Amino acid sequence: MDRGDSPYLWSCMMKLMTKEIEKRIPPIGTQDGKGDNAVVYAKFFTPNAQWTWYAMEYNREERIFFGLVIGNETELGYFSLDELERVKGPLGLQIERDRWFEPMTIGKIKKSMGGIR
Repeated sequence: MDRGDSPYLWSCMMKLMTKEIEKRIPPIGTQDGKGDNAVVYAKFFTPNAQWTWYAMEYNREERIFFGLVIGNETELGYFSLDELERVKGPLGLQIERDRWFEPMTIGKIKKSMGGIR
């Protein structure tokens, strides 16, 4: 949905980046070298398309995350908050933030998924 759509629909859209997350998530590059001990601070997902983004670092000016992306492939990489806010899945559903996600290491997430590399 773009910001020109219905004000009602826009107001119902989940806020992906909260002030709490923005305060806690470190700048891009600050977890370099930590490997599986790097901490994930937020989880975003498509409710109907099996894509998940785990945010480890964030550039506030560019609104870009670095983290683990699970979709067609599983890889570490960069992803845009602006794109997450715009994208809709196959049924028109928007990306959501896991409101109950608690920060944990990337190693713990990988282990819970069967030891992905």
